[in-house]
Amino acid sequence: MLTQAPRGTRDIFGAEIKKWQEVEAKIREICENAGIEEIRTPIFEHTELFLRGVGETTDIVNKEMYTFNDKGDRSITLKPEGTAGIARAYIEHGMHNMPQPIKLYYLSAPTFRYEKAQAGRQRQFHQFGVEMLGSLSPAQDVEAISVAARLIESLGIENIELRLNSLGCPECRGRYNKALREFIGENLENLCPTCKERYEKNPLRVLDCKEEKCKKIIENAPSVLDCLDEECTAHFNKVQEILTEMGIKFVVDPKIVRGLDYYTRTVFEFVTNSIGAQGTVCGGGRYDKLIEECGGQPTGAVGFGLGMERLLLTLEAQNGKFENKPYKDIYIGAIGDKGFVKAQAVTYNLRKEGIKAECDTVGRSVKAQMKYANKIGAKYSVIIGDNEIAEDKVSLKNMETGDVQEIKLSEIANYIAH
Repeated sequence: MLTQAPRGTRDIFGAEIKKWQEVEAKIREICENAGIEEIRTPIFEHTELFLRGVGETTDIVNKEMYTFNDKGDRSITLKPEGTAGIARAYIEHGMHNMPQPIKLYYLSAPTFRYEKAQAGRQRQFHQFGVEMLGSLSPAQDVEAISVAARLIESLGIENIELRLNSLGCPECRGRYNKALREFIGENLENLCPTCKERYEKNPLRVLDCKEEKCKKIIENAPSVLDCLDEECTAHFNKVQEILTEMGIKFVVDPKIVRGLDYYTRTVFEFVTNSIGAQGTVCGGGRYDKLIEECGGQPTGAVGFGLGMERLLLTLEAQNGKFENKPYKDIYIGAIGDKGFVKAQAVTYNLRKEGIKAECDTVGRSVKAQMKYANKIGAKYSVIIGDNEIAEDKVSLKNMETGDVQEIKLSEIANYIAH
């Protein structure tokens, strides 16, 4: 067991980490283009933050959190999602005094949930999220959605659908909860044990059930959209109007509720069939009461999150739209002791020039060195020995075409750069 990662966790390295880095670079580019700044929060928070923020009736709080008492007997939880920590940071650092809205993103943040480990779902996973705080406008909802849509489009993800819903304000939600409770009560005996429990605590959670018999019953459930007041209806209509003007396609789905209690008004999911069963790649919504629930001033906010593992799995299922970049620009091979020493110095100086250079550090034969150069995807290679040092010349080989060109040792950097 000591030589195996704990169940639900995994190591990411080699060719796979290159894919992660490529996606992360694209995320940073899109966020910075939209004026969204990076934030890094702790991987653990006081448990009370998640009880208040995420909601005590959610599966995350009831079944999935990693919670423990620290040496000061304080209840601490490894963060199961990113938004509550952002809300805490917004309050703690007085961000409400800064120009609004505050637009933040977190990338590949370690996140922890004790759930069944399966493809695309780990107990430690990495989350990318965007949070936009300080605006009640439906235009802010659309900006968040558009950032997610642009990322998905730029990564070349196909066969994906944006599903949209509104949960309304707390008053609308109260009316809907009443109507839903009445409907579920009439069908309670036919629901799964989990849904019977959810019915008692929060009937809205029943809409999340993946059991086929429950899904069939829920098809006939009342629609939350019929319970919206005039203001919430106008907000939702404006979201749809702006999305349509942008050319972002969507489907209104009254069954989208999301798995966290803090959502109000707009909620959305990007759904695909690429990873087997229908799965959500990205989801989010508005949470106008969360900052206040956590002890701050009333603040409009909207955001979304996605699991990096699930995103990478979706890309791979669609034949992985990644650039096949060489791992190294050049491999510096060596013959003899003087060549070995010189190769180290040449490699060091090339790296200072920003060139991805590699050399032998284990004493391989020349044949083995060339095999290694191929394995690491080097574009070029040279061999340095006594003659090359004496003449200040090397034979630069293009590893793809096999073409060889004689150049000065000092010209390697300029040649590769051009």
